Amino acid sequence: MRTLVVGDIHGELAMVQALVKKVKYDSSQDELIFLGDYIDRGPDSKGVIAFMKQLQQAGAICLSGNHEQIMYEAFKNRSTESWLHWLHTAGGVATLKSYGFDTEDIEHSMSPESFVTAEIEEDLEWIRSLETYVERDDYIFVHGGVDPEVPLSITPKHRLLWIRQEFHDNYRGKKTVVFGHTPTPRLHKERGNFAVYFGDNNIIGLDGGAVFGGALHCLVLPTREIVSINAKG
Repeated sequence: MRTLVVGDIHGELAMVQALVKKVKYDSSQDELIFLGDYIDRGPDSKGVIAFMKQLQQAGAICLSGNHEQIMYEAFKNRSTESWLHWLHTAGGVATLKSYGFDTEDIEHSMSPESFVTAEIEEDLEWIRSLETYVERDDYIFVHGGVDPEVPLSITPKHRLLWIRQEFHDNYRGKKTVVFGHTPTPRLHKERGNFAVYFGDNNIIGLDGGAVFGGALHCLVLPTREIVSINAKG
């Protein structure tokens, strides 16, 4: 049995569909895990969520990313600060456009009231239902990373979605942590190097910056083969 792990998608529906096909995913034999960040910045966040739901029904595991949490809070907190942060910092304008809203209406909005539809409410409920991590005998799968100082079972959700440098530098656990969230050029400390990051301290970074012109990666376990779709075709 293979375990297939896919990094941050960010609205790149065509890329994730091509990747699932390229890796020859078989729901009857393979375990498929997505590490979150399905939405924002890219062209078709709505389509990616629909595709994730379809795969989930066939047995795939979809974990939450920090961008899902940002969107959820933007709608549910009903604060101007949360709303504008999602739209203009996290890339929510592109997400709302994928639901058919007009760019000008989005960019001039100060609250979510005009954008609450049954379709979006359904997708927000799906986001709310997502797990934060999956643990196996030899691996931990999570969006941001794990806190080196806190047991996984009691680590706050926010920490698992957002942690970066402290995890990258200080993790020393026996289980290999497979994560997204941090584009791999930052991990490699090399601009333009979107390859999967295999850290010396048992961490594997899969965010190949698909939405930034990099690649969407799938880690195949137990062989650790990498199957990728390049954003530039």
